[in-house]
Amino acid sequence: MTDIAATMHAPDHAVAEKPKLDSPSNPIVMILFFGFLAAGILYMAYSVYVDVDAAGAQTTTILPYLLLFVALLIALGFEFVNGFHDTANAVATVIYTYSMPAPVAVVWSGFFNFLGVVLSSGAVAFGIISLLPVELILQVGTSAGFAMVFALLFAAIIWNLGTWWLGLPASSSHTLIGSIIGVGIANALMHGQDGTSGVDWGKATEIGYSLLLSPLVGFFAAALLLLVLKFVVRNPALYREPKGNQPPPWWIRGTLIATCTGVSFAHGSNDGQKGMGLIMLILIGTVPTAYALNRALPASQMEEFRMTSEAAAAVVQQKAAGHSIIGNPRPADSAFVSRRKIDEGTYPSLSVLIQDIAKQVAEYGSFARIPASAVGNTRNDMYLASEAIRFLMKDKENDLSKEEVAKLSAYKASLDSATKFIPLWVKVAVAIALGLGTMVGWKRIVVTVGEKIGKVHMTYGQGACAEVVAAGTIAAADMYGLPVSTTHVLSSGVAGTMAANGSGLQWATVRNLLMAWVLTLPAAIMLSATLYVLFVNMF
Repeated sequence: MTDIAATMHAPDHAVAEKPKLDSPSNPIVMILFFGFLAAGILYMAYSVYVDVDAAGAQTTTILPYLLLFVALLIALGFEFVNGFHDTANAVATVIYTYSMPAPVAVVWSGFFNFLGVVLSSGAVAFGIISLLPVELILQVGTSAGFAMVFALLFAAIIWNLGTWWLGLPASSSHTLIGSIIGVGIANALMHGQDGTSGVDWGKATEIGYSLLLSPLVGFFAAALLLLVLKFVVRNPALYREPKGNQPPPWWIRGTLIATCTGVSFAHGSNDGQKGMGLIMLILIGTVPTAYALNRALPASQMEEFRMTSEAAAAVVQQKAAGHSIIGNPRPADSAFVSRRKIDEGTYPSLSVLIQDIAKQVAEYGSFARIPASAVGNTRNDMYLASEAIRFLMKDKENDLSKEEVAKLSAYKASLDSATKFIPLWVKVAVAIALGLGTMVGWKRIVVTVGEKIGKVHMTYGQGACAEVVAAGTIAAADMYGLPVSTTHVLSSGVAGTMAANGSGLQWATVRNLLMAWVLTLPAAIMLSATLYVLFVNMF
């Protein structure tokens, strides 16, 4: 009788089922997974061997290569953790709206993360590196340089694993940037400087604003989009729980799959590059002969380098008229890059440095012919000059004309083509790590996004609106160079659609999410600063 009564009072549509997130282990899938993992490691090792051999590097001990191998595995481990930590950005909505089965969605996302990394430009890779203290970049092969890299990686991995274990979708990008700030502060304090001198606080301020604004953007944009969708498409089925495990209408399903694909690809192309930049630092520090300079540049670019160098030298020499530098110009250039304040020695020291670089390149004729004993110094000079020009052009107090800025920009581009490059094997190794990571450990955060933000099951309309806002945010961030977290936007977007639909929010989860987002920067700063001091003393 009880069953009959329950049936009589049941609603006219079936209660939504929870998607099946667990599936039995398939031996073939496991073989393929570990096969790709092993192939990636072997490909990485072989590529390093070929590059080092082609560069003519010689060593009397295997220790640098052991250190290199361990450092590369840790860097790829960061990307692996980044993969499964951020999978929910792309797959949570397609899984909980039954647009794709969980195993298919995860593999789909992993594949497009892989493609995003391989097809990325590499520009973001060195953007994140430019936030590091210049003196550590120039000494990346020293104990302090390795302490910096290991502190960054371990701090980011620890925080990512901690938030993943708690099922909290925090931002991996903000974690890494917080780690960079921590290393900068610790390095400055250890050298008796003000803790603010080792940090690009302009970039840190941008990140702080994004931490504050991105959840608000996601919440209100997704809520508004859902309200607009309700007004335009008056189909009640889109705004209530699915019937059983029934997929949404084809156009909603297509939208969700398309945005899942876009978010996965964009995540790979953006977040994957951060690992590339750190790997290049490791390679430059351990085997500078092979990786300090881009030996693959064609001979035609050497003439272009000569022309841009002459044009830039003329601009700087004109600004330096009446002043001269006696001795080594590099300390003055390093001081300018660190403090970003133009004084009477800025232009003269930069003028001498540009002339020194031109002499070094002209002496050997091409980057490939620069001997192993000189390649590290040439690379450091090029990097220092590039950074000095970058800050010089950003300084609002300089009196550079548009024509002069154009000449300096062309010279900087020539310097960057020689020092800021990503070998194909680095892209492939990072792509494999990020792609495979996407397929592992994703369940914790997917469950949080799909089940623990709202009080009821996610509707088709909610999933579509949250994912469209996340994809649109990525596009806007790439277009305008804004440091916005897709993780924050998607999670808060789901919360916004729940509020707009009258579904209710689980405030305990919302509170935990906000705490994790607020604590990400200070926690990463403290972790990396502590680890940096520890590693410097250890090494």
